Amino acid sequence: MSDRKVKKDETNKEIINMSEAAGILDRFVGDVSKKSATKQILIGAGSGWATGYITMKVGKMAAIAVGGGIILLQIANQQGYIQIDWNKINKKVDKVTDKVEEAVTGQGPSWADKVLKVAKENSYLATGFVGGFLIGMASS
Repeated sequence: MSDRKVKKDETNKEIINMSEAAGILDRFVGDVSKKSATKQILIGAGSGWATGYITMKVGKMAAIAVGGGIILLQIANQQGYIQIDWNKINKKVDKVTDKVEEAVTGQGPSWADKVLKVAKENSYLATGFVGGFLIGMASS
């Protein structure tokens, strides 16, 4: 038999040396607590900006995908390509939210529940609003 299974030890693996990158980062940042307050603020601000910028870019893409998906799902439902039993979904969601709300607050439905009821009764409007809202957030 010429077909033999390759063992994990025999596979070619590329070894990545992170010590060089760590050395550069260590030289740049070092022990931040020993730096002056100004340097600490600048390092924090720079890393915070980079994190926020990357988060917004990823968040925008996710919001466009989710918002567009919601709108396409609703259009497909309206055109008859798919069939969504909104009543069944709404009943299940109502049961779960009521149980969670009563367990957490010990109180009954609030004004938010009334808003959700209106949204459920006008599902096309609500779905379009949510999808448009997410796309609007992404385009800001």
